[in-house]
Amino acid sequence: MYSILVVDDEPNYLIVLSELLRDEGFEVFTASSGTDGIAQVAEVDLDLVITDMQMPGMDGLQLLEKVKENNPNLPVIMITAFAEVEKAVAAMQAGAYNYLSKPFSNDELLVNINKAVHHYALLRENSRLRQEMLERTGYSGMVGKSRHMQQMYELIEKVAPTPSSVLITGESGTGKELVAKAIHYNSPRADKPFITVNCAALAENLLESELFGHEKGAFTGAVAMRKGRFELADGGTLFLDEIGEIPLALQAKLLRAIQEKCFERVGGTNTLHVDVRIVSATNREIREEVSSGNFREDLYYRLNVIHLALPALRERQDDIPLLVNYFVKSVTDRLGKKDLSITKEAMRLLVSLPWEGNVRELENTIERAAILCDDNEIRADDVQPESLGNDKQKVFGRDLDLSKVIPPGAGLNDVLYAIEDRMLNQALDETGHVQARAAEMLGITKSLLQYKMKKYGIKKKKG
Repeated sequence: MYSILVVDDEPNYLIVLSELLRDEGFEVFTASSGTDGIAQVAEVDLDLVITDMQMPGMDGLQLLEKVKENNPNLPVIMITAFAEVEKAVAAMQAGAYNYLSKPFSNDELLVNINKAVHHYALLRENSRLRQEMLERTGYSGMVGKSRHMQQMYELIEKVAPTPSSVLITGESGTGKELVAKAIHYNSPRADKPFITVNCAALAENLLESELFGHEKGAFTGAVAMRKGRFELADGGTLFLDEIGEIPLALQAKLLRAIQEKCFERVGGTNTLHVDVRIVSATNREIREEVSSGNFREDLYYRLNVIHLALPALRERQDDIPLLVNYFVKSVTDRLGKKDLSITKEAMRLLVSLPWEGNVRELENTIERAAILCDDNEIRADDVQPESLGNDKQKVFGRDLDLSKVIPPGAGLNDVLYAIEDRMLNQALDETGHVQARAAEMLGITKSLLQYKMKKYGIKKKKG
């Protein structure tokens, strides 16, 4: 919904014009003076200002100058009397979008308004696209030729043209946001906004405001009206990252917004309608959250019309050399390091590591190695992840007498398999099979625990 501020010192004119614009579906704010108008420009996320030229105190020209100081791109339409043509020309030179001389028809006014708000929307969209242009390569920076990734590309091609909601699952660091961007930029909505919300990053009251916006005075600190991510994503895609973290109390309002495509801002009463495609992502086992009552089943089915499961990096080791070369080139361009290279020994080590943090951990490792390496050559010693060889592990290793716990002739794989299996079962037993607590006890992520449970055939149990 476009928001318009009408400024005029004649009360009757404000009432008539406000009713006309509301009947046309606009959200209308009014001010009876230029000073009041400037205050509202600072407090409201506007798409257009319509102001009379002649007003006591601050006139239309002065108001225009103040508006342009606050937001140079915000369009302003001037309303002038027939004898004020010279002032109207001065207003155009000062940056007014257009001017209308009294008397004018409603149709003439509405044509100018629609042109102005769509022009402003285009300026905002172009600004956003310029910021994201570097990320818009075929599949938005996705790298890989393995069987898993080929299947993912095929799924994206099938899913992208549809309006259906998509739920992307996978461990942290596997690239869920990249998949969401690939879906958006290969869809009919590609020229519309792609808006992201991290549901785990905000407290419940702030998350509601972030999603749906708020009216001025809706809560302490709400000093101005602010549009939420649903409004900003109108016509495009809204990516709800870490959807499993959204509070249960907020899930009902989110369900209504997705199901009925309408909502109210926090503290507001006007119902706003939007056309938004929902793509969500989580590293949680959402079905388990539904079973435990932490996630609404009806919301789950609304989000999970199409399900894309991203593989962990350890499940597509063939892609690691491609990813390494991609990150080396990326960090070379970003840091300005010329002739940066990586040795074969370093590459072999990178391929052999478990990468519990997945692609994100690999990327961070390459960037750190590029900064710290000597002679612009990344060697094996430069690519040791932080999770390997910490002081605690070294101390434990020094105190352990292997001859007392490992029988003669036992192979390394057999020993590692037996110890890991034993530790997993022990942690699960001690925590009543609460996976989050067991993972914390073992010092690993819950998703990695679940992977290892499958590897060792350990069945899920309820406490």
